[in-house]
Amino acid sequence: MSVTRKDVEHIAELARLKFSGEELENFTEQLNEILSYIEKLNELDTENVNPLSHPVEGENVFREDVAKPSVKREEALKNAPDSDDEFFKVPKVIGGE
Repeated sequence: MSVTRKDVEHIAELARLKFSGEELENFTEQLNEILSYIEKLNELDTENVNPLSHPVEGENVFREDVAKPSVKREEALKNAPDSDDEFFKVPKVIGGE
């Protein structure tokens, strides 16, 4: 299968693109080169090749969930501009004043 200049003009029109005559010729040539490469790929014997859902096989890389000591509440709140005994206090940003 090959692409003609008329095909490229039609594709450009569908995409609402305007090209000069030289650009149309250039794109026609490039598209034909791409299609010839695809035809070469079609020659490959893929009879015994299983299809892939992803090109790279990966495994779950999550680490184990292990509880570790954290910053004490008092330590976390000591530099807060406003807090009560347990929580950071922040200005209301949703719904009104």
